[in-house]
Amino acid sequence: MILEACVENWDEAQKAKLNGAHRLELCSHLELDGLTPDQELIKKTCSNVNIPVMVMIRPRKGDFVYSEEELQQMEKEIDIAKNNGAAGIVFGLLTPENRIDVVNTQRLAIRAAPLPVTFHKAIDCLADPIEGVLALREIKGIKRILTSGGKPTAREGAKVILEMIDKSGDALTIVVAGRVTNENVKEIAELTGAKELHGRKIVGVL
Repeated sequence: MILEACVENWDEAQKAKLNGAHRLELCSHLELDGLTPDQELIKKTCSNVNIPVMVMIRPRKGDFVYSEEELQQMEKEIDIAKNNGAAGIVFGLLTPENRIDVVNTQRLAIRAAPLPVTFHKAIDCLADPIEGVLALREIKGIKRILTSGGKPTAREGAKVILEMIDKSGDALTIVVAGRVTNENVKEIAELTGAKELHGRKIVGVL
């Protein structure tokens, strides 16, 4: 079981590693559900923890429908993450019709290559997350999907998560999120069958 801790500063990154995290997702402004961290933090974290660091690419709060200007900004932020030691990139893009933005997801995945991409919880905004899995399976470079099964918590979304894992096959890894903590992670893993889990408190309070 792989535990991915969500962190937003160097102290949290250090503590998560010491507490047993296997991987980090590095963000800024978690009160806004996570934005792109600054270059200095990316470099310091990636250079000084010996576990993989996945870097969030999200230029603003709000929805996941991005303008061309914002997409260009995201490309620059991906370059910064790659050049400063990121092990992977995290982003999510939707269309105005609330479906996976396949064209621009592929565009950014190509920019991120050869790093693996995690499509984040934007998928939980879809009416049918299963449809999102099927779309993402066809996009080269997408390796993981972060999800709570379209529900506020992983426990509530467990049934959908099981189906998402089934539809992912060998192409994608479902990373389960949504109020997953060190206290319930084993239970959530059993409920969902997930091998990778993510949370702010997945290795305790940071």
